[in-house]
Amino acid sequence: MVKMLMKITLDTLGDPLRDTVLRAPRENNLTFLAEFVLLGFSDLPNLHGFLFGVFLVIYLCILMGNGLLIVITKVDPSLQTPMYFFLGNFSFLEICYTSVTIPKMLADLWSQKTTISFVACAVQTCFLYILGGAECLLLAVMAYDRYVAICKPLYYPLIMNNKICIELVVASWMIGVPILIEETYLIFSLNFCGPNKINHIFCEAPPLLKLACGDTYKIEVSVHVIALLFVLIPFLLIFTSYLKIITTILKLPSTSGRTKAFSTCSSHLMVVTLFYGSGSIVYLQPRSFQSAESGKVLSLFYTTVTPMLNPVIYSLRNKDVLAALRKLLPKSIGSLNN
Repeated sequence: MVKMLMKITLDTLGDPLRDTVLRAPRENNLTFLAEFVLLGFSDLPNLHGFLFGVFLVIYLCILMGNGLLIVITKVDPSLQTPMYFFLGNFSFLEICYTSVTIPKMLADLWSQKTTISFVACAVQTCFLYILGGAECLLLAVMAYDRYVAICKPLYYPLIMNNKICIELVVASWMIGVPILIEETYLIFSLNFCGPNKINHIFCEAPPLLKLACGDTYKIEVSVHVIALLFVLIPFLLIFTSYLKIITTILKLPSTSGRTKAFSTCSSHLMVVTLFYGSGSIVYLQPRSFQSAESGKVLSLFYTTVTPMLNPVIYSLRNKDVLAALRKLLPKSIGSLNN
């Protein structure tokens, strides 16, 4: 059974990563690490039960909050617009993104077994990067949508038609897949000859590179270049969009018009700030300035806190979403009573 599961897992990786995993034990007569140990919260053994409860509640909030946003953007007629179409997709992406890391974290805290196989670590890293890259790109798409809506309102229905919206979402999901699979391949093609303890809560490049034997300079440069592509470029697009948005808003004659325009952008800006702020510090700062503890905190921030706050931010600061929730909840309660 174990061999069959390992074969299925290897088949899902694709040729480059599968070849690396199968070839690694035989190359260069180096010791092959079959598994890693995620230290995670090992320095807080007395708090594992408490932390399990906290992260379980956070995960349930992420699932229910983002799930509710997906439902209302699909069923409420007033939310059938490009902005809420993108929001629904972003909420689904948040659920997928957190499901890559939190279930494993919960299992480790519950069982006290913190090992992760080489293959599972590679798979987790790969999906974490693919979904994280998609999130960066989708945030840029959402900023472009607000730019067109505010700066070119007469052309908005023409530019942001249904076909374009679907193409933008598909591009956000797919454009980074080949690049990030290759990046994962490069990371796990390194020689990991020991120790095997990752001082982190899940598998990602910064703590993994510290365990690699030999010269990792080229891979570190590659990781920073990919981070620049998927963090800095979308951020610059977002920044440019909002620069033009703010310029347009300030030219509006009425105060109420300016307030309304700002309110439609504020939620998105808050999510961008939270996600990009923590992610940029982890991936764009030099390795010499990185510390394990700060890396854990910042990684927790963009993988758990931001996805949890996303539904709250969009609900509390959006009258349309609040109105849709008020209409949906009584119907749900009524159906349960019947």
